[in-house]
Amino acid sequence: MGTSTMTGRARSTGVLFTGVALLNTATVGLGTAATLIVAAGSGAVWSGLPSVANVLGTAAGALGAGTLVPRHGSRRVLAGGYGIAAAGALVAFAGALATSVVPLLLGILLVGLGNGGAQLSRYLAADLYPPDRRGRALSTVVWGGTVGALAGPALMAPAAGAAAGFGWPSLSGPAAVAVLATAGAALAAVFLPRHVPPRRQPGLGPGPEAPPPGTPDSSQRPPGTRFVRPLVAMVAAQLAMGAVMTMTPLQLQSHGHGLGAVGWVLSAHMIGMFALAPLSGRIADRWGPRVAINAGLGVLALATATALAAPTAHTSGLPIALFLLGYGWNLVFVGGSAQLSRDLAPETRSRVQGSVDAVVWSASALAGLGSGALFAGGGYALVAVVGGVLALLPLAFSAARDGR
Repeated sequence: MGTSTMTGRARSTGVLFTGVALLNTATVGLGTAATLIVAAGSGAVWSGLPSVANVLGTAAGALGAGTLVPRHGSRRVLAGGYGIAAAGALVAFAGALATSVVPLLLGILLVGLGNGGAQLSRYLAADLYPPDRRGRALSTVVWGGTVGALAGPALMAPAAGAAAGFGWPSLSGPAAVAVLATAGAALAAVFLPRHVPPRRQPGLGPGPEAPPPGTPDSSQRPPGTRFVRPLVAMVAAQLAMGAVMTMTPLQLQSHGHGLGAVGWVLSAHMIGMFALAPLSGRIADRWGPRVAINAGLGVLALATATALAAPTAHTSGLPIALFLLGYGWNLVFVGGSAQLSRDLAPETRSRVQGSVDAVVWSASALAGLGSGALFAGGGYALVAVVGGVLALLPLAFSAARDGR
């Protein structure tokens, strides 16, 4: 392998990592501030609208990016998507200054479009490496979410203070940070090399690439199974995680716990979601994506059982449950992404990956809406039970398909 090729891969991976970290920083801070602005101006009943706008924008952005990358290249598509996100952040900032809900939501929708491209960055990183290293490559980019998960909330208070110093509404500060972060992501994408050839196994023509030694040959499976299994698992994991995570702050609040307890539990969850992504990548590369997916579904089921057993233990049971919930999701997310990167034919890979991400992000919206109804009807216990069932369903689905 030539030095220039390795340098190109490292540079590309670094750029992709930077874009994901900056987009996550922007969306976490902007989404939190927008939720508070909408709740203060329009009432708590509408406070979920910023999250819905972000999810819908991300789903549409992933679908669009997956379609455009084969035609126009990753650099143009990512730079264009991040440019749209920067424009959206400016619109959201204007809405925050005027405390106007409509431009705020429109801006978040546009930021979501750019975030859809950021989500596909993990696949672009994976395509640079041979099949037995793709799990680690894409997990490196997924790990960039850790930066956003930590930096987004940490910057909120200083940004709010700086905004107040300028005489602006304090919550416009995080929106200003989003403008800078998305602009930085757009600038970083410009430095993505024009073309870094994906690693191919010698002698392979079109079609799925050779799997790592010791793993089943994906070319012997029906074409549908190459994306149906990871799609089902990723959607189920998104639904299970989204439902339990969304209702945990309300569960804590209803039992008299303050924002400190909520922040502690959600921090444990965010660490589980992103910090151990490299470990998930190594599991996918060493034992195969399917092992990572099944392990993740099992961890999700264990997480919901822990939440069910200790629904008010804010210093022990719930932090453990939410950490496991995040890491179970991460295992499924990385494992499913690795399978999609390895098993799909190159000429259809990007479009299918974008479509899968669009479906997964749409599932996030469904989880947010459905969890509220479950909580109202049967409390946190019902949410946890349904989450556990959702986590176990793909295992039954996989067993049924293997039994045919």
